[in-house]
Amino acid sequence: MRQRIAVVGGGPAGLAFARVMHRHGRPVVVLERDPAPDARPPGGTLDLHEGLGQLALDKAGLLAEFQALSRPEGQAMRILDTAGTVLRDWQPRPGDRANPEIDRGQLRDLLLGRLSVRWGQGVTQVVPGGRDGVLVTFEDGREETFDLVVGADGAWSRTRPAVSSVTPHYTGVTFVETSLDDVDTRHPDLARLVGDGSVAVYGANRALVAQRGSGGQVKVYAQFRAPLDWPASLDLTDAEAVRSRLLALFDGWAAPVLDLLRRGTAFAHRPLHVLPVSHTWTHVPGVTLLGDAAHLMPPLGAGANLAMLEGAELAESIATGSGDLDETVRVFEERMWARAGRWAKITTAGLERLVSPDPTEALALFDEVQPS
Repeated sequence: MRQRIAVVGGGPAGLAFARVMHRHGRPVVVLERDPAPDARPPGGTLDLHEGLGQLALDKAGLLAEFQALSRPEGQAMRILDTAGTVLRDWQPRPGDRANPEIDRGQLRDLLLGRLSVRWGQGVTQVVPGGRDGVLVTFEDGREETFDLVVGADGAWSRTRPAVSSVTPHYTGVTFVETSLDDVDTRHPDLARLVGDGSVAVYGANRALVAQRGSGGQVKVYAQFRAPLDWPASLDLTDAEAVRSRLLALFDGWAAPVLDLLRRGTAFAHRPLHVLPVSHTWTHVPGVTLLGDAAHLMPPLGAGANLAMLEGAELAESIATGSGDLDETVRVFEERMWARAGRWAKITTAGLERLVSPDPTEALALFDEVQPS
């Protein structure tokens, strides 16, 4: 009897799972809340690591296509102090493909390929233990049953309550994101400041990070410690008011650095939430989680990589395993928890050092993780 398998979420984890299943000739239903692939901006850029995200793409048969799209030069990293002095200027060596960058939209399209996705299928509840399988309820009231539901539906997963009562908590660190478009033509001075990859400026309990994507776009992230409702009295749709508040927060920093905020367009408030470092659950037959749904952690280069590899590994295990679906999932979860727990500890400690009262902590962390 053919197994009925659904993955909830059409992000990197869910698509990696579906793509590897498809490669092995195994059917899977992809359920995505968004009405279309381009329903909302895809976000910035991701660095995919050898042995993590790149390994997932290899399992999906997409590594060569990724290499053609990715930007090895995007691995470059420059660190300044608040006066604008360059403290570090690291450039990748020729042929270095340890962590090349790719736009999120390009990665999404690469993983999608010819996959069939059920767009506009928002899931509201997943209930295991039914006689006919796991019951999935949709936003329009419809219901459907599956033998396995894989929750790859992000930080505020609707699948997670089927296996865990834990919810994300606020880290105390907020990001405010803005963008610069056509930077090489419109803002050549800032294009030189950012370089081919990223530039980061660290102060006491705050930072500015700018990261180049393709097509001349740069994403800028103001990072600082603040209450969850920051700023309670500010209309976040009022770009000039947000800009003014941020410039006051970073008052005294070098003018070229502050131009990253002065010339940004719209602003988006992104308070950072995480799940507990060692989030696990008692195995529930018929339901499991991937990526942020399972182990939401600070955005320091690990989350999407882990999510993609987990999706690829679970799919490969199901497609090539003995056929005992429940035991396959149980073994996968144990492996996922151990690896994700290690990375959650690393990224949690990293966030504490990057947004720290002592800016030298960020510089020391950079020196520890960059190759000599």
